[in-house]
Amino acid sequence: MAREHPAATKAAPQSREKPQAVLERAAERLGKAALGAEVGVLLCDVGDAASLAAVARQTRLVLNCVGPYRFFGEPVVEACVENGASCIDICGEPQFLEGMYLKYNEKAAEKGVYVIGSCGFDSIPADMGVLYTRDKLKGTLTAVESFLKVKSGPEGSCAHDGTWKSAVYGLADQDNRRKLRKKIGYAPVPVVGAKLKSRGLVFYNQQFKEYSIRFMGSDGSVVKRSQCYLHTELQETPVQYGAYVNIGGLGSVIKLMFAGILFLLLVKFSFGRKLLAKVSVQNTKELSVRIFFFPLVYCCLFVFSPVLIQYPEFFSAGFFTKKGPTQKQMDGTSFTMTFFGEGYSEGQDPQYGKPNVKICTEVKGPEPGYVATPIAMVQAAVSLLEDAACLPKRGGVYSPGAAFSKTKLIDRLNKRGVEFSVISKPEL
Repeated sequence: MAREHPAATKAAPQSREKPQAVLERAAERLGKAALGAEVGVLLCDVGDAASLAAVARQTRLVLNCVGPYRFFGEPVVEACVENGASCIDICGEPQFLEGMYLKYNEKAAEKGVYVIGSCGFDSIPADMGVLYTRDKLKGTLTAVESFLKVKSGPEGSCAHDGTWKSAVYGLADQDNRRKLRKKIGYAPVPVVGAKLKSRGLVFYNQQFKEYSIRFMGSDGSVVKRSQCYLHTELQETPVQYGAYVNIGGLGSVIKLMFAGILFLLLVKFSFGRKLLAKVSVQNTKELSVRIFFFPLVYCCLFVFSPVLIQYPEFFSAGFFTKKGPTQKQMDGTSFTMTFFGEGYSEGQDPQYGKPNVKICTEVKGPEPGYVATPIAMVQAAVSLLEDAACLPKRGGVYSPGAAFSKTKLIDRLNKRGVEFSVISKPEL
C-alpha cells in the first residue's frame, strides 16, 4: 500500500513493538534500510472506541485486519461508519459479514462510505472469478462451478491459529446465522436457465481425476450476495454458483472423513472447543493441507465455533499453528481456482432449452493466506480509492463483486501475481 499511496499509509496497532518488527521485515524484503518515513504508526485498540474514532477521522480508508472478526471486527466498522471512513476487511466469517450488512448498511449509505468485506483470498478469487467468467463468455452465463487446488512444496504449508479459532466458533453458531438471514430478508434470486445440479459432499471429479468436496467456506455466501445485488440493483442476469475443493485420492478421503467426524463431534461441546483450541503439534505435510480442506473440517474452519480453541495444531494435523507458515512454506505454496461455466449463446433465450455454450477460466496465485490475501486486499483498497466513479453510487456494506464489478480490480490483480485467464471456450 505504501508504494501505491505513500502519503496516506499508516498502521494502527495497539503497541509499537509488533508493527516495528513488521516494518523491519518489510524493509528487508524490499531491500530498503527502513520504512519509517513512508509508513506512519497510529496506536489504537478495538476496546477503546475513542482511539478507533481518532484513527478513522484521519483517513479515507481503513484496512481492517483484526480477527476473529466476530469478536474484534465490529468496533472498527462502527468507528469507520460513524466518522466517515470507508473500510475493507479480509473476513471469511459469513455471520460477521452479513451481520455488518444488517446493522450498518443504511448508516454507511447515509454517510457515503463503503464497507467491503472478504477482500482477501476469502473471497476475491471466487467472487471476481465468477464475474470474469461471465464477462468472457460470448452470451449469457447462467451457472458456474469452481474447483480449488492448493499445492505446497517440500516444506509443506500451514496457517495461523486465528483462522482456526474463527472456524471453530463459526460452526458452533450456525443456528444464529440462519436467524440473521431471516432478519435480513434477502430478495429471492431467480434461477435463470438450466438449474445447476447439486453434488454430494464427496465425489470423483472426472476433469481432474481426483476426489472433490464441497467448499464450506465463505465463497458461496459471498458470491450469492454479489449476484443478488447485481440482479436486484443492476438488473443483471444472476449466475448460479457451486464451490468445491480437489483433495486427491481415496486414501485422502478416508483420512479426512475420520478427522472431520472427530472435529464435528468435538465442536458441538464447550469442553471440545477448548480442547481443540489448545493442542499443539508440528506437522506440515500434504496430509495437513488435505485435512484443512475436508468438508466437515473446512465447514468448521470457515463457519467457526467455540469448541476447538485450545489444541489447534493437534486437531488440524499441524495445519494451524501459533506461529503461522515459515517463509519457505509460503514461497513453496500456490493455489489454482478453476471455473467451469455454462450458458446460452448470443440471441438464445435462457428461459428455453439447454445451455449451448461452455467456458473454462482460471484464477491462480501465490500462497493464499499470507501472500495472495494482502495482494488482494491492497489492490481492492487501491480500486476503492482510484476507481471511485465505478463504485456503486450509494455507500453501504457490500461484497467484493457488488462493489468492484465495474472497476479495474481484476487488471490490478493480474499485474501483481493473482492472475485471471481463459482456459477454453468450447461449444457444447
